Amino acid sequence: MNLRSKLILSLCAVPCYLSTYADKPTSKIQDKFIDPANMDLSVKPGDDFYTYASGTWLKNNPVPEKETQWGAFNVLMDFNINAVKDILNKAAADKNAPAGSIEKRVGDFYAAGMDTLTIEKLGYTPIKADLAKISAIASKAQFIDAIASLQVSGLTSPLFHMNVEQDSKNPEVMITNFSQGGISLSDRDYYLKDDSRSKQIREAFVKYINRLFVLTGSTKEQAEAYAKTILSIETELAKAQMSRVELRDPQRTYNKLSVQQLTKDAPTLNFEKLLPKMLINNEKYVLVNNPSFFTAANKLVEQRPLNDLKIYLRWNILKSSAPYLSSDFVNANFQFTQTLTGQKVPTPRWKKISYQTDRNIGDLLGQLYVAEYFKPEAKARMDDMIQNLSKAFEIRINNLDWMSAETKVKALEKLKAFIPKIGYPSKWKKYNGLVIDRKTYFQNLVNADKWSYKDMISQLGKPVDRTKWEMTPPTVNAYYDPVMNEIVFPAGILQFPFFDPNADDAVNYGGIGAVIGHEMSHGFDDSGSQYDAKGALNNWWTKEDREKFEAKTKQLVEQFNNYKVLDTIAVNGELTLGENIGDLGGLNAAYTAFKMTKEGQSNEKIDGFTPDQRFFLSWAQVWRGNILPETAAQYILIDPHSPEKYRTIGPLVNMDEWYKAFDIKPGDKLYKKPEDRIKIW
Repeated sequence: MNLRSKLILSLCAVPCYLSTYADKPTSKIQDKFIDPANMDLSVKPGDDFYTYASGTWLKNNPVPEKETQWGAFNVLMDFNINAVKDILNKAAADKNAPAGSIEKRVGDFYAAGMDTLTIEKLGYTPIKADLAKISAIASKAQFIDAIASLQVSGLTSPLFHMNVEQDSKNPEVMITNFSQGGISLSDRDYYLKDDSRSKQIREAFVKYINRLFVLTGSTKEQAEAYAKTILSIETELAKAQMSRVELRDPQRTYNKLSVQQLTKDAPTLNFEKLLPKMLINNEKYVLVNNPSFFTAANKLVEQRPLNDLKIYLRWNILKSSAPYLSSDFVNANFQFTQTLTGQKVPTPRWKKISYQTDRNIGDLLGQLYVAEYFKPEAKARMDDMIQNLSKAFEIRINNLDWMSAETKVKALEKLKAFIPKIGYPSKWKKYNGLVIDRKTYFQNLVNADKWSYKDMISQLGKPVDRTKWEMTPPTVNAYYDPVMNEIVFPAGILQFPFFDPNADDAVNYGGIGAVIGHEMSHGFDDSGSQYDAKGALNNWWTKEDREKFEAKTKQLVEQFNNYKVLDTIAVNGELTLGENIGDLGGLNAAYTAFKMTKEGQSNEKIDGFTPDQRFFLSWAQVWRGNILPETAAQYILIDPHSPEKYRTIGPLVNMDEWYKAFDIKPGDKLYKKPEDRIKIW
């Protein structure tokens, strides 16, 4: 199924975006918010703070077979998702829920996904008609019509991705945005590199293609030929794509073209005719993140035989549908996933269907969630902390020794324009017209994607909806949206280890306080800093200040480039730069805010640790975690966040206060000379 979402700068990696759910607040009581039993006190904090803070926990918490990583996020997610199972099972079992009610719609969606008997009987019947339509294509014009049809249907996004979002240079206007796509693997490098891991993944990919085609009636010989064709087409598309580092540049990816010009550049795709077939009418201009990609895609369509293109479309339907069909398709999908991630056993079905319920009708499920589990006092406490973090950030900007007064005025203007959103939306989606049937799980998914597509394009020509959220309320994550200039904290993250109303300020400021600061810092990272107070992509810096800022960010790139995972694979300091700035700026701002509190100004120990030590240990316990080698290698390539170990220590080694709190001295392995410590925000 399609996933359509604008660029947001979130707190954690992709898996943390999966929706998770809070247990009742009274049922999760912490004995100690900073527990020495989780630490390895035999390790010097100045040699390996990550192990010092979490070593015993790491030894006692290996990655479970059904997971690819296991850390503080995952523990919270696993603990909480059992609570949502109660919500969903209760809704599914409610025979008296009125037709059209939230409980009825949520219950039916979940029950349909759990009805494996019906799903098994159907096999791949849900996509037979779509595959037949592709087989009936008789011309390249019909092939292009099929691309439009598949985009609208929600089944898949062949060749490219399309989204409706704010024009980043005119953020009061919604505009169609076309972006590079067309490949199945998660990054272009898997097609282009010849290292052993990339080759292994390509081999597994070819086997996966073979398997899905055989499952839908192709002979072994046909499937092998199809796999070669698909790999060839997707490799050609991968060669035309920008890298993930290049895609982080908002100026480079802002290309406003007339529909007429885009059609001239890609005449076979012919966007003047294609857009109306995608239900987009009367739009004269579009945004294109990589114009040369569309030229290359157009050339591919022109030169490839029609039969090759039809094979490619059939594959797009198969790969997007496989996880939601009968068990032979699901198992084939998992076998391929194992190569990518190393996961030992499949995720339990109820967890997967819980996620799909949230992804597709999250504002319905979210209402049931917040009614039962979200505490108003959590929002009140967050309001206070956001105010304190904003004050702290203002203080830090005013005290910068590298930024001119002129640029500081603009920076403060942007800071004061931040819009915080906490808990859940002020206006819920109603999903009017979305049909949910208790016996048709796959069709429910298609219906939801069709509804989402039409809802998305309905924004064209209308005022920007500033009430909308990009994450659902139960999500354990947070994000900054540079065009909206907003910081957003779903209800799901407002719990331990990030936040607990019973915790001391050191714990909360080292946890959720650093999260708040992290999202604020995204407004001033290498990408977010290119947007002004109104959310427009507009340079508000003096030339000299921008050069000083970039010199500092270059130092941070070099710091993280020197970190390794699996002994040999280097962190990509350019890819992770925005998140590393977020962590460094966020933790510094949180510390400044913490020092405004009564505890922050005292030296009273709790459980043997000073307030400052508890603050930094709280930060460390948020990021503790184990990860499978295969997943770690994959994340280095695709994840804009640094590995947890380096998220823990990366900011700390640049903070004088950490050195003082733990008496870090020259000769300690993590020691950096004061003049080498990077200070940005």
